[in-house]
Amino acid sequence: MTHALLVSVFIIASCGLVYELIAGTLASYLLGDSVTQFSTVIGTYLFAMGIGSWLSRYVVRNLITRFIQIELAVGILGGFSAPMLFLIFAWGGLFRLALYVLVLVVGILVGLEIPLVMRILKQQFAFKDLVSQVLTLDYLGALAVSLLFPILLAPHLGLNRTSLLFGLLNVLVAAWALRLFRQQLPQGGWLRGQCFAALIALAAGFIAADRITALAEENLYADEIVIAHTSPYQRIVVTRWKDDFRLFLNNNLQFSSRDEYRYHEALVHPGLGALPGARRVLVLGGGDGLAVREILRYDSIESITLVDLDSDMTRLFANHPLLTPLNDNALQSPKVQIINQDAFKWLAQNADMFDFIVVDFPDPSNYSLGKLYTNTFYRLLEKHLAANGAVTVQTTSPLYARQSFWCIVRTLESVGLRVAPYHAYIPAFGEWGFALATRQPRQPPAHYPAGLRFLTPDTTAPLFQFPPDMGPVDSEINRLNNQILVHYYEREWRQVTQ
Repeated sequence: MTHALLVSVFIIASCGLVYELIAGTLASYLLGDSVTQFSTVIGTYLFAMGIGSWLSRYVVRNLITRFIQIELAVGILGGFSAPMLFLIFAWGGLFRLALYVLVLVVGILVGLEIPLVMRILKQQFAFKDLVSQVLTLDYLGALAVSLLFPILLAPHLGLNRTSLLFGLLNVLVAAWALRLFRQQLPQGGWLRGQCFAALIALAAGFIAADRITALAEENLYADEIVIAHTSPYQRIVVTRWKDDFRLFLNNNLQFSSRDEYRYHEALVHPGLGALPGARRVLVLGGGDGLAVREILRYDSIESITLVDLDSDMTRLFANHPLLTPLNDNALQSPKVQIINQDAFKWLAQNADMFDFIVVDFPDPSNYSLGKLYTNTFYRLLEKHLAANGAVTVQTTSPLYARQSFWCIVRTLESVGLRVAPYHAYIPAFGEWGFALATRQPRQPPAHYPAGLRFLTPDTTAPLFQFPPDMGPVDSEINRLNNQILVHYYEREWRQVTQ
């Protein structure tokens, strides 16, 4: 009995942390501002646990019954936390309020559990042994789930099923305690009924998790969802309205098929069009293959190395019949080599040189992405650039995120490259920015390949001119040890979206 309750401490700690990791992940996905959201969610949870621990002093009778009921409450609230929050956000409810109320309530309940377990076990251990064993298992449970959540649980089960699974674990702990203490529970039949009802509800939710996700996304996206897939790194959703396909990663629009040609022509051709001798090209990010499509317009290109972290992304855009027409089947070209690896690590481990490099990462909305915009990363990038080569980087909007844009430009300049910033109007996004970095003075392109819909050599020159409201502003260099760009980005886009 004693050892069984100690094991339950491990499970309790695991479940509690999972619910907060899920809440923090949902907050950062759906609200943006990932650093602040995740930090405040975890901080609120720890504060709530302190409240629960303090409140445990007022639980003086029927400790075992109260422990079982609290476990059932945590199982139901925590288990259904992800589906509830997803649905509230999709239906336009008070998501932020619901998020923090749920975090507070679950945190208080989890804070009540550990003191109650210790009081139940106090007759079995000396005080010093009781504290050391309970807290050791508590921290080990937190460690186990902090490793399993990003590696196994969220990528393979998804957020909804993960929360429901751990809700089931909480209810099983309650049922386990009910069996262990059945002789001491005169109202055991009523508690068994509660356990059974909670198990049925959570099991039904687990089975219907895909339907819950689909129901939320049907309300979240205005258009028909034609592809919805959870990879180990992100939620990939493609919608369709008439002939317009839109790609969303973690609820953030990546392109509209009606105007993406403007973005990708601007990303590739001002740099590559001025390099008639270019043979080898590196694309970092860009797993949709749309930048590769533009690069393949140049017959002189002999090889394209595409490095994208998410193999599910490149697989979808290489094989799915709805998506391959968008990139003209570019990822199946014999000239293209796809490498699914972290770009930072790949650059550090690889010594190949390239005539042209395209950096097409998502915006620096968190530290994981922000590191790909640091001077350390650009220093690695510069080592792979041929003497007469060029690098093009997407640099977010110079209108809506002006300081972020010029921070990226200044960070590129800090590694010794000549940087020519430019911008283009993309209807789905508004004014969007790019930076062309070279070792030698930039040469304007004399001609472009046939088939372009947006750019000509004559219309390219105005892209490098900035009106006063998008002109340079003071900004710091983005370094690994400060990630100032992430703070600029979150602050500026928060002002636009709120």
